[in-house]
Amino acid sequence: MEPILETKQLTVRFGDHVAVDDVSIHVQPRQLKSIIGPNGAGKTTFFNLLSGQLKPTNGRVFFKGEDITGLSPALRTRKGIGRSFQITNVFPQLTCLENVRLAVQSKEKMYFHCFSHAKRFTNIERKAYEWLELVLLGDKADEPAVHLAHGEKRKLEIAMLLALETELLLLDEPTAGMSIEEVPKILQVIKKIKEQGNRTILLIEHKIDMVLDLSDTIMVLFNGRLLADGKPGEIMKNEQVQSAYLGGM
Repeated sequence: MEPILETKQLTVRFGDHVAVDDVSIHVQPRQLKSIIGPNGAGKTTFFNLLSGQLKPTNGRVFFKGEDITGLSPALRTRKGIGRSFQITNVFPQLTCLENVRLAVQSKEKMYFHCFSHAKRFTNIERKAYEWLELVLLGDKADEPAVHLAHGEKRKLEIAMLLALETELLLLDEPTAGMSIEEVPKILQVIKKIKEQGNRTILLIEHKIDMVLDLSDTIMVLFNGRLLADGKPGEIMKNEQVQSAYLGGM
């Protein structure tokens, strides 16, 4: 099976510092792959290369066999790559439904209806509400995003990415800043997305229990290099990983 995402010798340098160093991976369709590693390992920088926020010094990025190395973030989104960030990126003064509806309208290429009431487009409204239901925010449809708890904003951001019908989701620490009570809810949302079986998820996460519970495969970055890549059981038994990341556990 052709990988949905592939990197070949992906490298980025900032002066003398090599933040991502010769990383080559394959990500199979409809799989959930987690990226782990200590702080400063290059995880978010690697995501920035995949989503187009950064241009590589060397190497290539392929999506569904197409070389997308030179494409902008917006063009990569149109190709089917959706990216969340450690800091939530929603419209705070709009309701949850309005936030997601904008994403649906963007996907449907409805750009020139500024003076038409949204209620005229019932199909758009219905789709937006379905995405909110999927991320467990159906009861918050009319709530302004500014009033949401942090974990709810993360779920809203994921709903907006889903509404763009992205095939590959890049989730950068979706539980960052959440309370203990909020974490199981975002875990439930990611599980629901995975169970649908029509998306590939690349996840950066520090919570090892969550990573082991969700992942089909795990890749480990250390000092910008790919230290290991395999199934969760293989990664946990890997002595290099134990030494470099898990403290010799």
